[in-house]
Amino acid sequence: MGNSTGEAPSTPLHSVSVAGAVIRDDGRFLAIRRRDNGTWELPGGVLELDETPEDGVVREVREETGVLVKVDRLTGVYKNMARGIVALVFRCHPSGGREHPSSESTAVAWLTPEEVKERMTEVYSVRLLDALDSDAPHVRAHDGKHLHRAR
Repeated sequence: MGNSTGEAPSTPLHSVSVAGAVIRDDGRFLAIRRRDNGTWELPGGVLELDETPEDGVVREVREETGVLVKVDRLTGVYKNMARGIVALVFRCHPSGGREHPSSESTAVAWLTPEEVKERMTEVYSVRLLDALDSDAPHVRAHDGKHLHRAR
């Protein structure tokens, strides 16, 4: 793929992350309180070069929470326009393990949709709530705090 300037092609500086919207049968979402900044988010992280997105979600959720998951489907693609991070979010269901904090989290909890809205910023709560929508996957952009509204 080239560019229209006639210059040598540039390498995009994007990072790809994956996250799990893990939903129990009772409708509660798995969430972590991050150790580095204290915010509530869904478990996830940077996709390794040698793994599929689905394998990355399973690994990240297990590492951050102790919960084993099965991946159901992609529910959203979210781009942080300020940082160049593209996050792929997958709806998952728990399949084993036991939740516990990790080196990356100070708390792990199963939150109701109302608690998600109260505890998480807009750019993280929408990722979990989008996982409930049968019209997924959603594609959204944000600045790190607020969603960019569709034009």
